[in-house]
Amino acid sequence: MTHAFGNAPTGVMHPPEVRLPDDDHFARRAKRLRALAERVAPLGDFLRFMAQLAQAQQVALERTTPSWQPGPEAFSLALEHGMPPLNVQALRGDIGIRAELDALLDALELHVGQAQRPLLDTLRKLSAEEIDRLADDVLAGEAGDERTRGLMPLVAAALQVAWLRLTHTLPQAPARPVGEVRTLCPSCGSPPLASVIEADPQYNGVRYLQCGLCATQWYLERSICSVCEQSGKLDYLSLAEESDTTAPLPAQAEACGDCGSYLKIFPRTLDADAEPLADDLASLALDLLIDEEGRYRRSGTNPLLIVNA
Repeated sequence: MTHAFGNAPTGVMHPPEVRLPDDDHFARRAKRLRALAERVAPLGDFLRFMAQLAQAQQVALERTTPSWQPGPEAFSLALEHGMPPLNVQALRGDIGIRAELDALLDALELHVGQAQRPLLDTLRKLSAEEIDRLADDVLAGEAGDERTRGLMPLVAAALQVAWLRLTHTLPQAPARPVGEVRTLCPSCGSPPLASVIEADPQYNGVRYLQCGLCATQWYLERSICSVCEQSGKLDYLSLAEESDTTAPLPAQAEACGDCGSYLKIFPRTLDADAEPLADDLASLALDLLIDEEGRYRRSGTNPLLIVNA
């Protein structure tokens, strides 16, 4: 493992503080996952399935009308007062998880292999109460029951569709969070999945945290821990030497010696197509190496990656 160090943004003029996901977000993620499956051969089958799942999410997003749709003024008060308008706990009871999941499974049905079919069949047979319990575990970041843990990523994928769709109902992007919650998603209040460093000439070097649930991105200064906001004991860890231009992924981990946590960073200056969730799944080798050393714990929350408790 080697150490690289972040650089401050250059030539930045008022970057957007909060960015909501585009309509084709899942389709672009699927494309990235397919590309990563070719580049990271040991995870090829896993990443190809995740690409199929992301494509099914795009279909479900486009073709499903949810049972509950917010009114035109539903989020005005939260936006006015700087609170996450799509707060997970506040909206959990309004989201029809069963219907969202069925739509996702329908879109996925024709494309999965025999190895994944039992998962789909089992999910279709679960009661609404059982689906709700799985959804609650996903939203709480819990590993859930060992017997049903393998079902949770598909439930998480349905939740992602529901919350990303809700971001499209917002009349405007929320304000950048401040104070104690500035490292939490301004849209739904969830913790970040990872961060991405922009390569756009206008915003070169700007860091955005990305939510693992609704895919909202929000600006956070470089070289600040996304957990404790300290900056004095940061290391930037990677699998490749800084001079190695043949590395399959540009993944780094910003590791904090103050709180003992780390969050992955994906510099688009090294790979313009980097997508935080897809690249997080493809860079599990970095998590494993950091875990073996035992110095830092992962802070990034990826709903599609269920970690044993």
